[in-house]
Amino acid sequence: MAPSNNTDRNAGLALMGAAAAALLVANTPLAHTYEGLLHAQLGPLSVQYWIADALMALFFLLVGLEVKREWYDGRLATAEARRLPMIAAAAGMAVPALVYLLVTVGDAALFRGWAIPAATDIAFALGVLALLGSRAPPAIKLLLVTIAIVDDIGAIIVIALFYTAGLSVPALAAAAVLLALMAGLNMFGVRRLWPYLLLFCGLWVAVFQSGIHATIAGVLAALTIPLGRGEPVSPLKKLEHGLHPLVMFGVVPLFGFASAGVTINGLDQLTRPLPLGIALGLFLGKQLGVGAAIWLAVRLGAAVRPEGVSWRHIYGAALLCGIGFTMSLFIGALAFSDQGMIDAAKIGTLAGSLLSGVAGFLVLRTAPAAPASVIDCDEAAEIFGEDADEDPTVCNDPFASPR
Repeated sequence: MAPSNNTDRNAGLALMGAAAAALLVANTPLAHTYEGLLHAQLGPLSVQYWIADALMALFFLLVGLEVKREWYDGRLATAEARRLPMIAAAAGMAVPALVYLLVTVGDAALFRGWAIPAATDIAFALGVLALLGSRAPPAIKLLLVTIAIVDDIGAIIVIALFYTAGLSVPALAAAAVLLALMAGLNMFGVRRLWPYLLLFCGLWVAVFQSGIHATIAGVLAALTIPLGRGEPVSPLKKLEHGLHPLVMFGVVPLFGFASAGVTINGLDQLTRPLPLGIALGLFLGKQLGVGAAIWLAVRLGAAVRPEGVSWRHIYGAALLCGIGFTMSLFIGALAFSDQGMIDAAKIGTLAGSLLSGVAGFLVLRTAPAAPASVIDCDEAAEIFGEDADEDPTVCNDPFASPR
């Protein structure tokens, strides 16, 4: 069940507002109150850790559900559909990491931050696209979403492999047993969601104790939820539909508010290797990686450029891929333990994401209108929301104003 264009816009605006509020509070006399609230103990964890480790597990659960649905029953269901976004996403992760490493070369302490600019924040990017309205062809949104889905898969693998502490074998064994039980529920046809959610809570605790970042529990749990290919309302789609507003309007803005607060003392902060490497990785690395990969793939015949999409549209989308915000802030907090380095990573992430978002908006805002094309109602429902198939003006005109 695809979110509507208005939902995308509002979710993006909510995230932008949360980030702006965090920056404002962190640079006023309220900064001490803000920091005190985040570090206040709430049971076994601080408020900040509850948000980053527990609530963000719901974000990763939603990501996992979306990836599974798209891979088996959606935009990535065929090898042909996967080819272009996989090429673009792979280059869009490798080139920003390379740019970061070139800027920070010689400082071994900064090496762990290589993955920070490799991420794309789909909520922010789709929010910018939604603000453009009919200026952004539906095919660009589809391309950006599929690239972001593959990008999410890559980010999850990176977190699991490169940002894992010392492992606890008993906790890993417990996690494996709980995951097997969830998979067993699926195999035996259990369709109710509550048993999966109950075991998910136990899985989160086991993964948290194992040394692997607890949010990975969300992705693992998502793989066990029954999809029911072709079903209009399967358990997976029902859970995804229920989680989407909670995560996009609750968890993600809350994480943005808890993570984006950093004191800004001057532009000279951005010239240091860590923030500069991240900012350039997001702004230059993403547009070079994604844009060049798509151009080469089309020129070499490995993939086909989406119908009705100009190279200017492709370039604008490549720029929007440089909005790293949520995942970049998340990886930055995993990469470093020193608060000064975490703050520097935040500054680089905010600068690179802002530059990418503004540049992408301007490029797409000034792009010539693509030739009109006809899309069927099923595709319209994916692009404009689940009720679009009832509106013939949307079904027949991809540039109609979405509701």
